[in-house]
Formats: sequence, structure tokens, C-alpha cells
Amino acid sequence: MADKGVGDLVRLRASDTGVTTSAFDPAETFGVSKKRALKEVDGIRSELAALQEPLYAERSRSVLVVLQGMDTSGKDGTISHVMTGINPQGVSITSFKAPTPEERRHDFLWRIRRALPGPGLLGIFNRSHYEDVLVVKVDQLAPREVIEGRYDRINRFEANLVKSGTTVLKFCLLISAEEQRQRLVARLEDRTKHWKYSPADVDKRAQWDEYMVAYDAALSRCSIPEAPWYVVPADRKWFRNYVISNVLLETMRDLKPRYPKASFSVARELARLPAHPAIRAGRQH
Repeated sequence: MADKGVGDLVRLRASDTGVTTSAFDPAETFGVSKKRALKEVDGIRSELAALQEPLYAERSRSVLVVLQGMDTSGKDGTISHVMTGINPQGVSITSFKAPTPEERRHDFLWRIRRALPGPGLLGIFNRSHYEDVLVVKVDQLAPREVIEGRYDRINRFEANLVKSGTTVLKFCLLISAEEQRQRLVARLEDRTKHWKYSPADVDKRAQWDEYMVAYDAALSRCSIPEAPWYVVPADRKWFRNYVISNVLLETMRDLKPRYPKASFSVARELARLPAHPAIRAGRQH
């Protein structure tokens, strides 16, 4: 990791108990300057691109990045900034909205399974299965016992993903209520951003405390050794991007993707090329 220690500071380890969102400062930068962060992220992008290609070529493993956070926390911004330079052919992005009528007829993990990245892909979930223990819990859209049972189901689901070859990275983008207010005001004052604004965002804002309680439960109950949470201070967008870029780079380095060996004789293929009839006859197309 470019800044040794950043990952450990923001990582919510599975052994932690009683951890709450209030234990983190959304404006924290751990002493990293904006100038330094922007410079390092540029270098990280190049290395990520270089590591992503052999992962895609291997076609045996995958990486899933889960982004959760309150409205305006920067899920879209994270995708556009952190993934810049990565070949889109090797990336799958899924944005989960309110369930459709068809999705409601199935188990809550049904639509998640359908969107999982295939072998070789870097998958990104903009919101995820955690909506079913966040929004559903706050708005009381399911019985309490049903929601309680989902934490263990999520843990088993993620553990099985990792066992089958998918590395799971979960990021909780933590912003303050005041920072959210400023970002919502900015959207209202810029007509080019009105499409990003929803009156429902203000309704959700009125449930801020209830959402923090729901996030606390999701973080503490679903940070398993195979798929721990990273709580990312997100008031400063540049620091948010810096942390996630570093964690993703560290993960890709640990995976050590390698280009697969050729399934054919390279020497033989090289020898065959000049023997093409059109070339031998001196004809060009």
C-alpha cells in the first residue's frame, strides 16, 4: 500500500465488537495531504490497469467491490475516479435500485447472484445485498425476525463467494450529515445536477439516526474474516478515492495474477506464419 497503515486504520476487522459509525471521523485523512493523495492515485491507476489485464486473461478468479453509503457519499464518484484507466472489458458494474416486481418475487439474494462478476472480472456493486438490512430495516419493510436472519445468510453467502474464488472488498463510505447537506444543496443550485437529486434524499436524511443504527448492525455483524468491512472517511472525496485505490491495489498485488501459458507451440506458430500461400507468392492484400 502506498501509505502503509491507512488500510489498517480504516479497516473494521471481524474481531472487533461493538464498533459503531460514531467511532470514525468522516473528515479524517490520517495526515495524508490532498497533493500527495492525488499524485499517488495517478500511479496506482497505472498499476491497477497492469494487474487487471492478467486477471482477465487468467479467467479463474474475480474481485467484487461492494460500495455502501448514504446518499451523496460518493459511490458513483468512486467508480469513475478509481476505475479510470482500467479496461472496461474486464469490469462489470451493477447499480442496485429498489427491487422490481420480478425481483420481489424471489429471495433477496437472487438479483445479487445474477450480477456477480464472472471469472476474470472486476465487479462493482453500487449498493448491494446490504440494502436488505439497511433500507428494509429502517423502513420496516420486513418482519424483524426476517431481517435478523439475513445477517447470517449474508455471511454464509460471502464466505462461499470467497471459497469459490471471488475476493470480496466491502467499503462503507462514511460522510457527515453536514457534508451531505452541502452536497444536496450543490445539486439543487446546479441545473446540470438536478437529474442526480431526488426529494426522497431529504426524506432519508430525516432518518439519519435510524440509518446509523442500521449501519452499525451491518458492520459489526457482517465483518467476517473472509470479507471484512473497510470504513472509509468520505467527507473529502480525494481521500475516499485514495483509500479505496490503495486497498484495491494491495488486494490485486496479493492475488498476483499471471498471464496463462500458451496452449499451443509458439515456435510452431511463428514458423507457420511466413508459410501463408499469399505471402509465399508475394501477393499482398
